[in-house]
Amino acid sequence: MTDRTQTKAQRLGRISHLLHRNPHGLTVQELSRLCQVHKRTIQRDLRDLEGMGVPIWVDGKDPPRYGITEGYYLPPIHLSLDDALALYLAGRLLARQADPYTPQIVQALAKLAGILPEAVARHVQDTVREMASHRAARDLSEILSTLALGWASGRVICIRYQAIGSENIHTYRMHPYFIEACGEYRGFYVIGWADYFEDIHTFRVERIHEARLTEETFEIPEGFSGADLLSEAWGVMYGPEPQPVRLRFADEAARRICETQWHHSQALDTDGGGGCTLSLSVAHPEEMLYWIRSWGPQVEVLEPQWLREQVRDEALAMAQVYDRRN
Repeated sequence: MTDRTQTKAQRLGRISHLLHRNPHGLTVQELSRLCQVHKRTIQRDLRDLEGMGVPIWVDGKDPPRYGITEGYYLPPIHLSLDDALALYLAGRLLARQADPYTPQIVQALAKLAGILPEAVARHVQDTVREMASHRAARDLSEILSTLALGWASGRVICIRYQAIGSENIHTYRMHPYFIEACGEYRGFYVIGWADYFEDIHTFRVERIHEARLTEETFEIPEGFSGADLLSEAWGVMYGPEPQPVRLRFADEAARRICETQWHHSQALDTDGGGGCTLSLSVAHPEEMLYWIRSWGPQVEVLEPQWLREQVRDEALAMAQVYDRRN
């Protein structure tokens, strides 16, 4: 047997393709015969593929069989110019909203640039350079990769997590149902069933100190939809029943409010003075606080009453802060 007729890159590509096409796995001897190289070469190649991040599994049989975790590979796609524009805009939004630097996003955008028309690709490459220059204090790539692999392969993840209001780090076993990016909070979230809560729970990825893939498997409940779960949310907080929210905007902000669909439940009423009232129904209206604050005195909370009082109290406290500095 000889491997002189093929480069190592070609051979690694062929091995990964063979493993992907054989969901029950292949032995080293079978791979050796199919690739026409020595078994020691195949063993080195399998180690190299693992070092490259390819999720290779091995069973306990004799001889052992090797495979690639189901769901790791995605089928090729063909993009129209409209598709390219949509992906470019999505990439730009992600670059502006994703607070942490993540190699996965940078690598994905770099690959996207390689298949887009040159005029669009240049701007995607600019986005890649922009993201690569804004490194976060902490690299989340390993944690995100582990979560993605557990999500794709249906394997339980063991995480060490520190809640925002706690000094302690707790360990949870969770079933990752889906991963969400939230521009409202400039971060990533993993949502799924967690053993401690015995229910679906949301974890902010930036607060996960460690994530470990286990051999235990799970199945996402039939009919579960992440989009449906968050359909009534303003950000990532879902359930219980949505509450009505009414906000009155001054004329200076009305045009900006009226030109955007802020939530699928919204209704807009304009008044004779040039202002408008935005009515919507969301789960956990407290999630809207950051957005409401951003409008300053151009917005008034009409309902719910508890939200109106909270914004009023914050405004009074803020005024006191500035008064003390005069």
